[in-house]
Amino acid sequence: MVRNGIHHVTAIAGKARQNLDFYTRTLGLRLVKKTVNFDDPGAYHFYYGDEAGSPGTILTFFPWEHAAPGRAGSGELQETVFRVPLASIGYWTARLAAQGVQRGGRFGETLLTFRDPDGMRLALVGLPGIEAEPAWDNGEIPVEHAIRGFHSVSLLISDAARTGAILSDVFGFAAAGREGETHRFQAEGTAVGGIVDLRVAAGVGPARLGRGSVHHLAFRAADDAAEFAMVRRLAENHGLQTTEQKDRDYFRSVYFREPGHVLFEIATDVPGFAVNEPLASLGSALKLPRFLEGHRAEIEAALPALA
Repeated sequence: MVRNGIHHVTAIAGKARQNLDFYTRTLGLRLVKKTVNFDDPGAYHFYYGDEAGSPGTILTFFPWEHAAPGRAGSGELQETVFRVPLASIGYWTARLAAQGVQRGGRFGETLLTFRDPDGMRLALVGLPGIEAEPAWDNGEIPVEHAIRGFHSVSLLISDAARTGAILSDVFGFAAAGREGETHRFQAEGTAVGGIVDLRVAAGVGPARLGRGSVHHLAFRAADDAAEFAMVRRLAENHGLQTTEQKDRDYFRSVYFREPGHVLFEIATDVPGFAVNEPLASLGSALKLPRFLEGHRAEIEAALPALA
């Protein structure tokens, strides 16, 4: 089974309640896990996705209410693009009118671009023939119009060659076309989360991380063995070292900076989000890692109210 492609995207938000409302109600994603930032347990970590939080559907956030706005620039994930049925473009154009939605095209595909309340760049691409794919029914957005995972992400970098080599050699992507200064890479056999676009912008200043910015991009590894094979290939073929493996409860991860300075993660597909709560009730309770469970009372008291 092919398991290449995007695992998740993690970004920085402002107000937790605002973030939760926008992604679960306006966009209709499922909150599949409500936990905390393992390194800063005074802040939530929200995971949104499809019904099960499948790899290729997961967008996650660290909501830091007082974070300064990010600054767009080179060395960042610039845009996150979701898949919707082509016939749903009219529905989403009307639904996202308040977000300043704009209609356009890229690589022959119909695209709606907009921003979330914190300024994060998002887009929907309308694709024919995906109507029968399963979709999360949030009870508000008609299921025939619902989002069906990631289509692609766009990285803004100064040189596509070395980043493209890692996408191809380590993560199983292949060059799939070029439009102007945008180079497309696609993982064969991966419909959901299978495209990375590299936008070359020489001379652009570096991005500054903040509210509305993407913190990192994670790629899939089926399991630990697949992850460690990627780590070895990075070292042997590209001279890049990763962090030690970190247990994130729902996947196991390593991190590194790719040559364009975007923070990349390799995350295992296992064990998944149902490891500590049933599929039917994903995201309903605050879940803490074992090393923080003894501090639950003080953590819950410090977290922003969501009601």
